[in-house]
Amino acid sequence: MRAKRYVRTWLELLPGITAAALAVPAVSAMPAVHAAPAPSPVALAARTSSSRTNGPAPPVPAEPPDADAQVPAVARLWPVGTRPSVLRAWQPPATPYGRGHRGVDLAAAPGAPVRSVAPGRVSFAGRVAGRGAVAVELAGTGDPPLRTTFTPVRATVRKGDEVAAGEVLGTLEADGSHCPTSCLHWGLLRDRTYLDPLSLLPSWLLHRAPSRLLPVPTARRQP
Repeated sequence: MRAKRYVRTWLELLPGITAAALAVPAVSAMPAVHAAPAPSPVALAARTSSSRTNGPAPPVPAEPPDADAQVPAVARLWPVGTRPSVLRAWQPPATPYGRGHRGVDLAAAPGAPVRSVAPGRVSFAGRVAGRGAVAVELAGTGDPPLRTTFTPVRATVRKGDEVAAGEVLGTLEADGSHCPTSCLHWGLLRDRTYLDPLSLLPSWLLHRAPSRLLPVPTARRQP
């Protein structure tokens, strides 16, 4: 009687044991799930930098260029007069789009002739924002060449003209919007970089005093 009870109990438990045995391979066949590795310090720094950047990076401040290294002293004369007064000097901007004075202002009267300071080719002659302007690419100054600009000037040359040192480019126009008195704004660029135009002048021309008329000595009359 007791043996029959044991047999009946095993028959009742047999389906459950079989199902459990069949489920073990299925569980073991599932792919193991591994935890993602911790990001490296370099990756974290890159993510932090990327999250802080919105749009294009701001322009890097431009250092004042070394005039001696970038600008050869090829000028043979001043663009106006013999030794004009510099009303405002060159002040390079701290950034490409910052405030500054991208050239020098030379005192000159309206109608004064404006000359090319060195040999070159006229790359522009016309009007910009209502003001006359002339630009000359200077010969033998590298690639891209140095480019001098003059405003406000009523041009007497055309784009493409070859000019010599001292050749007249036009006459100074009256314009009271830039200087308190009449002046020529003289600029210098290499490609899109502004440079000091006074560095085109050799030291003997830059520091030469203006010419002065001296009295002519006369012989003393004998009594």
